[in-house]
Formats: sequence, C-alpha cells, structure tokens
Amino acid sequence: MKILVICEKNNAASRIAYLLSDGKLKRQQHYKLPYYEFNRGKDEYTVMGLRGHIVEFDYPARYNKWNEVDEEELIDVQPEKSITESRIVSLLKKKGDWAQRLIVATDYDREGELIGLEAVRIVQEEYPDKEVKRAKFSSLSKGEIVEAFDNTKELDINLAESAEARQEIDLAWGAVLTRFLSKTAGQYGKDFISAGRVQSPTLALIIDRDNEIENFEPDPFWQIDALLKKGYEFNARHEEKRIWDGERAEKIYEKLEDIREATATSFEQDTKKVWPLPPFNTTQFLSEATKLDLSPAQAMKVAEGLYQSGWISYPRTENTVYPKSLNLRRHLEMLKESELAWEVSEILKQENIWATKGKKETTDHPPIYPIKAATKKDLKGREWKIYELILRRFLVTVSPAGEALVRKAEFDIGDETFKSDGYQITEQGWMKYYPYYTPRETKVPELELKEIVPVLDIELREDETKPPNRYTQGALIREMEKLGLGTKSTRHEIIQKLYDRGFIAGKTPTGTLSGKSVIKTLEAHADMVAKPDMTRTLETDMEKIAQEGLKKEKVTDESREMLREVLSSLKKEKSEIRKELKSSLMDQNRLGECTLCGGNLVIRKSKKGRFVGCSNYPDCKNTYTIPRSGTVKPGGGPCPECGAPRVRVYHKGDSEELCIDLNCKFSKDKRFRGVCPKCGGDIMEMRSYRAKRFLGCSNYPDCKNTYPIPQEGNVVSEGEKCPDCAAPMVKIIKKGKQPWELCPNPDCSSDKDDK
Repeated sequence: MKILVICEKNNAASRIAYLLSDGKLKRQQHYKLPYYEFNRGKDEYTVMGLRGHIVEFDYPARYNKWNEVDEEELIDVQPEKSITESRIVSLLKKKGDWAQRLIVATDYDREGELIGLEAVRIVQEEYPDKEVKRAKFSSLSKGEIVEAFDNTKELDINLAESAEARQEIDLAWGAVLTRFLSKTAGQYGKDFISAGRVQSPTLALIIDRDNEIENFEPDPFWQIDALLKKGYEFNARHEEKRIWDGERAEKIYEKLEDIREATATSFEQDTKKVWPLPPFNTTQFLSEATKLDLSPAQAMKVAEGLYQSGWISYPRTENTVYPKSLNLRRHLEMLKESELAWEVSEILKQENIWATKGKKETTDHPPIYPIKAATKKDLKGREWKIYELILRRFLVTVSPAGEALVRKAEFDIGDETFKSDGYQITEQGWMKYYPYYTPRETKVPELELKEIVPVLDIELREDETKPPNRYTQGALIREMEKLGLGTKSTRHEIIQKLYDRGFIAGKTPTGTLSGKSVIKTLEAHADMVAKPDMTRTLETDMEKIAQEGLKKEKVTDESREMLREVLSSLKKEKSEIRKELKSSLMDQNRLGECTLCGGNLVIRKSKKGRFVGCSNYPDCKNTYTIPRSGTVKPGGGPCPECGAPRVRVYHKGDSEELCIDLNCKFSKDKRFRGVCPKCGGDIMEMRSYRAKRFLGCSNYPDCKNTYPIPQEGNVVSEGEKCPDCAAPMVKIIKKGKQPWELCPNPDCSSDKDDK
C-alpha cells in the first residue's frame, strides 16, 4: 500500500521517518520542501511535515476595512479559510494523488487534530475516496511510534471541531472588541488597543491585584516574641500571634520584659511523612520552570523542541498519573546513562518502586517525563535546564518519602502563654534529588513538662498587615487553570501576548497604564469581558464538543449572543469610553515636564519615526530624538547635567537610563565605550532598528566604523585599547558567569589567536 504520513512540522516528520525506516530513508525535495521516502514491509511510505496551520482563518477581505464595517455586523460574519502555505499544499496534493491511505501524525490534542484535518480536507477536495487513519502517540520514541503506526485509530472529528470553534470564537471576540476600543480611542496601526475573550479576564486578574495592592490600607498590630535557650537558641511567640490593641500589647510587654524563666506547660513530638511531589502536567511544569528564570512561553518553546527531538514526552497534558504500561524500574535503568546517573542508581536500590499520583488522570497523554537519557554534552543552555527539571521531577515521583520531626511546645512566661513550633527534615528522601524545593525549617529542642527554660530576651515588635503578593507568572498560570481561563496549550501564550501588547511589564507581571486603562474601561462598561465566568462557560462548552459531541454551531451561536450583549453595552457609553481611553493614553505617553514651557513631554510619531514633543505645540516646539528601538518609560527624575527628564529604555532582557536629550553629557557618558581608532570620535553602545546592540562611531555617517558585541550582559569600558588594532577593549559582565574582556574587532589578529 502507498501511505502518506502527515506530520505537524518537518523535524517531527524527519524523526518519525527515521524511526519507522530504521534509518533507511531517502530525503527528497519539492520546491525546496523536504519530505522522506522509505519502504516498510510491503508498504511504500512518504512522510511530510506541515508548518502548523497551513490555512488561515479570517474574515472576507471586504470586512477588514475597519472604518467601513460596523462591529455589530462583524459578529454574524462567517470567517473563511485561505491557504497560507502554497508549496506545502502543492506537495500535499501531489502525494495525496499518489497515496492510497493518509495517516495523520500531528500532535494529539485539539490543535493538532485540527491541523491534521485541515490537511486531509485539502487532499479530499480533489481525491475524496482516500482512506484516512490517525497515529496516536505521546512521545517520539521508537517503541511508541512503531506501536502507533501498527495500530492506527480513526481521526477524532469532534476534537478537531472543538479547536475550530475556538478559532471562530476567539477571532470574533478579538476583532469586535479590538476594533471598537481602538476606533473609539483613535488608535490605529501598531498602536491599536487589543482585547480578547481570554486575554482580557487574564489581564483583569493582574490589574485587579495591582489595584488591591495600591489601595491597600494596612492595619497595625503588635507581636511579642521570646528568645529562649536549651542547647541552642529558639523562638516562642505570644499565643495571640497578632495583638491589635497597642496599649494592651505594651502592658503585656512591661509585665514580661524582666522575666528570665519560661516553664514548659505542653510538649508534643511526632514524625511526619513528606510525600514526593506528583508528576508534571503542563500547568505544574510551566509554574515550576519559572524558578529557572524562564517565562512560561520560553519554557514551553524549549519543551516542544525536546519533545520533537525525542528527549521528553508530549509537554501539553493535564494528566498527573503515569500509564500502567510504563515499567518504572526498566525506565530508571535506561536513565542511568543520563547526567544524573548517581541519583538514578540510588533510587534503584529501593526494593519496590512505585510512583506518586496527582489529582488529574486523563487518557490523552501521560504526564511529562524524560523518554531517553541525556547529558550536558547532548543538550546545552536552556534545553539542559528544562530537561534536568523534567528528569529530576520524574526521579522525585519514584523516590522514597522524606521524614520531618514536628514539635509543638507551649510555655508559661509571667502567666502569659507562648507557643513554639518546630519542623526539621530528618530524612531527605526525594528532596535531595530536587533542588528546586526548599523546606522551611525551625528548631525546637526536646522538652519535659514543667521544665524551666532560660529566657534570653523579650521583644515587642510593631508591624502592619501586608497587601497580597503580585502574581508571579507561575502563580498566574495556576490561577488561570483554577478559573478556567484558556487551556493547558494556550495559557502561556496568553501571558506572552499581554507582554507583547505592552499591557504588562516586569518579570513579575505588573499592569502598564494602557493595560489599566483597558481593564478600567471594560470593568466599568462591559464587566462580562473582564470576568472569567463567560470565558469559563465557553471553555466548558468547547470541551463538550470534543467529549460529548455537542454541535459546534450551538457553541458559536451562544458566543455570538454573548458578544452582541457586550458590544451593545459598550456602544451605549461610547463617548465616556472615548474620554477615559484618550486621557489614559496621554498619561501613558507622558515622559516628564517640558523645560521650556512646563507642558507635558509626550511620545509622538512622524513619517520618519518616533520622537518626543511638547503637548503645547505649536506654541512650544521643543522636541527630542529618542532611541529607535525599545520601550521608553519615565526615568528617575531630572537629568543632573541639564535638568531635562530622564527616561528608561527597556529592551528585551535589559534596560538603560538616559537623559531625554541624547546629546546631553549624561546620555553620552552612559553609552561611551572608548575612542574610535579610525577617526578619533567616540565609540558608543548603540541599537539597530531591530534592537540589536553594537558599538559604533559617533561621527557616523562620515565614519562608519562599527563592532559587534554580545547581545546579553553589561558591556563596560575600562579605558584600555587593544594592543593589536587599537579598538577599545570591553568587559562583558553576565549574571552567573565570570566577567571576561575582549576586543570587539572581529578582524583583529588577537581575537583570532584567542579563538
């Protein structure tokens, strides 16, 4: 039989072809697109990769003119699909004509099933009688791939239609809300105001937490602590952990401050099991990966690459229970070839090996775990970090429990009761294999009833209640799952989209002025969009399409009615919304006070690019040039050299503070890195339009001398010249690494010698 295998991407196609053919395959090309051919038994195989979705879901062209189409009309428009990868479609049709059977081998989830169905439909438009099968697998390992292709299933149309419903619903909500808000505020082009069904309630979580912190009014309280000693010093706290009456706290303290003995009135001691953590599902993995200083989007991108290369199982899963078919001891024996051979050998010493289980068990994919052993020679940088995290989590799940000594003691000090709690790890168990977890330990000595313990000090401390913490990206992922916002496959993408739109900033997400403005408007005029209830309802219904066969049209019609209600609410208060958005956007673009007239200096745009101008134009024509790339925000007050406002320019991974006048000595000193050996000008650290940094001469365009520099780390000049080429020597300072000095001139002979 002639079989065409359709994979999601080329790297998956090449690996599947290699595994099925035992490496005996031919790599062919179709208009420079690779595909793979081989024989397996009596069957002839062609394996090709797509590029994800090869068709685009959008409105007909006549509806893409914002000012000519009313948003209400857009709600009922049926989107169309158009081909985006014509060369891939050409190969699909060519090989579809040749093949007798099509096997879909895309990722087995909603999106993967739809990607496969799209490809099948393209073939079936011309060749409707082709047999279609589905290869279902959770890892690109030899055994699982062979099993999947020897026992193919039927394509899951309901699962694909669930993803198609999501596409249609998200397109409508995004287009209608974005167009309405952008047109109302007069924001077009790259400055449009984005809103969406999942994006907006997620942003509201962050903004509402910001507001809760900003508006928090602390309440004062007092704590009384006793420093005791038996063998070592330990603490006990007054039984009222927080005393809200200051005068009463003072009276208790005055009664106790000179007492130097405490009597033990109660003592309990117990040993507690510290059970290993459950296997990784997507939410837990992305949350834990933030401890590696990676965003959820970065972590997922790396994990997908590891999956496609056969190192780990499929990283998009809700499951926290390993399949019964996974032989844990045999799998551990294989992992002895990894970098963690010692740890694996230790775990294998157990007489019985069993795995922990989480609360969620599904049948689509197993939890995330390592498929084959890797060392630091196999994987570098982020790939190794993510692989090691997944490997260590797997080892944790099959490791023995730890043990903790738990002690609780009560003391009488001057007729007042004090309590002390101790928690000490006595057996590390799984914890010694998992450096990402640090238990909080406190020591309390063993005591006897009525034992007298010396009191070294009594302290009265005033404190106040604290606002809630901001959401970390990991905590935000968990909260989104809890509230039903998005899916395991999309939550990290939503957070990244909020960063890309400029609605949030910082490693710990904090709302920007534009983000706050959008949520303030939606909460005031269309609260449904900013709350998770509507999104959760639609998510549940989309799940019913996949699991129960609910009709896609029923869900999309329900979505349209919700959207119609929201738009009606917004339109009724359009003039008020316009005022709010324009005022907020003006505040967002304000960088400081004009030194000539006292007006607001704001970011403006012209045909030549962006610049800073005075809000009192044309009466005041004060302007400044600003960096060509990066996000510009207000800095730390007036420039010490000229008094103009300072600004902070944020680039990916770093930032710099400059005077708004780039010709000011303050700005030049910040960027100066040495003297140009060609013309004597200043060598400055600069940025290209694409934000790539380099060293260039200040006398450009008369002198075009430039040098490349690393894109990460601080670049520092110590005033020295290269002895071979006279270029300024620079030092690169990067977190976690030893600083190193280099000549930035790639043509320098000393640089070649170093290499």
